[in-house]
Amino acid sequence: MPEPSGLTNAMADAADTTVSASKPVPKPTNNLVNPLLTDLYQITMAYAYWKTNQHLRPAHFELFFRKNPFGGSYTLFAGLDEVLKFLSHFRFSEDDIRFLRNTPQLSHCEPAFFDEYLSNLDCSDVVVHAMREGSMAFPRVPLLTVTAPLGIGNMIETTLLTLVNYPSLVATNACRMVVAARGQFWEETAGSSPPLRTSKSSPPTRSTHPHTGFRKSIQMTEGGMTDIRRRKPKCVEFGLRRAQGPDGGFSASKYSYLGGFHATSNVLAGKILDMPIAGTHAHSFVQSYTSLELVEGAKLKPFKTAAGIEGEKKDDEMVLLLPIVLKYRNDLGWEETNDGELAAFVGYAVSFPNSFLCLIDTYDTLQSGLRNFILVSLALDDLGYTPRGIRLDSGDLSYLSLECEYLFHEMAERWQRGFFYDLDIVASNDINESVLNSLNKQGHAITMFGIGTNLVTCQAQPALGCVYKLVEVDEQPRIKLSNDLEKVLIPGRKVAYRLFGEAGWPLLDLLVCRNETNRPSVGERVLCRHPFIEQKRVAVVPSRVVQLHSLVFDGKSGAVSGLPSLEQTRQFVNDQINHTRADLLRYMNPGEYKVSVSENTFHFLHQLWQNETPVRELR
Repeated sequence: MPEPSGLTNAMADAADTTVSASKPVPKPTNNLVNPLLTDLYQITMAYAYWKTNQHLRPAHFELFFRKNPFGGSYTLFAGLDEVLKFLSHFRFSEDDIRFLRNTPQLSHCEPAFFDEYLSNLDCSDVVVHAMREGSMAFPRVPLLTVTAPLGIGNMIETTLLTLVNYPSLVATNACRMVVAARGQFWEETAGSSPPLRTSKSSPPTRSTHPHTGFRKSIQMTEGGMTDIRRRKPKCVEFGLRRAQGPDGGFSASKYSYLGGFHATSNVLAGKILDMPIAGTHAHSFVQSYTSLELVEGAKLKPFKTAAGIEGEKKDDEMVLLLPIVLKYRNDLGWEETNDGELAAFVGYAVSFPNSFLCLIDTYDTLQSGLRNFILVSLALDDLGYTPRGIRLDSGDLSYLSLECEYLFHEMAERWQRGFFYDLDIVASNDINESVLNSLNKQGHAITMFGIGTNLVTCQAQPALGCVYKLVEVDEQPRIKLSNDLEKVLIPGRKVAYRLFGEAGWPLLDLLVCRNETNRPSVGERVLCRHPFIEQKRVAVVPSRVVQLHSLVFDGKSGAVSGLPSLEQTRQFVNDQINHTRADLLRYMNPGEYKVSVSENTFHFLHQLWQNETPVRELR
């Protein structure tokens, strides 16, 4: 028997959901999501169906896409949670009805259409099956299916598309950037790295300078042992100010987190979604400090006994930070760093001593910003606080990050301060997937990427192109033909399966007509065919078979209970990426994932295609 949607036993358990209306479904996050958020032709078609008494005919629709975005091999399905909220609360208000009645294009419509049909219309007769949110999806395989009377099934088309298209696009964009930031392999790069240490207390030895030697860096899973302390880079979403409006910004925060980002700068998203938020300060903060006199009275309470401070201090006594900083400045001979920038860092340190992370490129990254950060960090460490790191927002990110890492290691050795090995080096500045891949080839020491514009606007491809098609009415399969094979519709209600091979990877997705009796089974040979090219076929003996769709909305009973949380969906995405063939994740020339049809479905498609195609007559 095929397994329910998922890739592991834990995922299968999460997919074991039941229909329940005991827990009310919240309203859509955006108040604009209501029945009027649709294209006019959905309503004009609804009137025509009603007028000709066709609106109650049973119909089946599929929502899918024809081509993966960004030149890649996969797409992440996202937006299902908002779809369920919309369906659960679908109802025209009296004000909606009044507006439609007075719309010029509808002003001639019979009053009963508004008073009897639209006023009472809801989704109580709608049934939706869908992939689990966060699933890796492929062209032509439905993301969700809708079984409903023709009138309401048509009415919800545009809204479902707008609730799925952008979330799936930005989640996929985010996932691709996370994969690029991590790198499939940590290549041999120029750079410094501290030696393997069993604990932070182990004495460090001198590391290799990026200009005098090469070290091979081995990238492993987070928390694993490596030959260096360099960590797998994380990604943070910084795109709110560049997004297409408030909803675009909020949706980007939500679905980039689903796609694998670790946090967002969007405070409202953090509140509503209970997701991590991140941020430090801007260049304007540094610019606003003009002299050291502005922070002469800046004090900080020691977190522990201040061993590095002259004389004995009580743990509850406030300590002036600037004198400690200036002492280190004198010891290191760094008197030429920018005073205003140093003052800003002192001001920020006393405000956020436990999360001290500074933007260091306001004036001169290496000669001033980096050095000023080190001075304040040493003083904070004396008082028992652990600095967090730096952010680079301009310049050659590869070169600058390696130079910063090298100086951190030099300071660790000189002052015997282990925290320097654990500092974050955050990079921003118009980063996209191409830049991430380029940095991997050049070599870098970046531990976190702040990505905004190119993530939230999906600069590389601004739309996914999902479509919503009628495939069956009155239990009769329907087909749409086109001179473009990509747009030929595979007719009828279908069941989608994912077939896995002995290595544990998914081999292909298989579409099977619902009325077929022969379904794919573990250990049994099944012939899988290209939908349109007769010569393309492959025989598969699957080691696992997973049915991709499950019930998520059941009309009068409402939305299914027990659906995964945002955090669970995010983990589900990560699990899939870790169990996907490496060639499908490649940036250049990614492998192709097959979507096939069964033998019977292939012949039925081509027979219906032939029957519905007019025969031209030549004389």
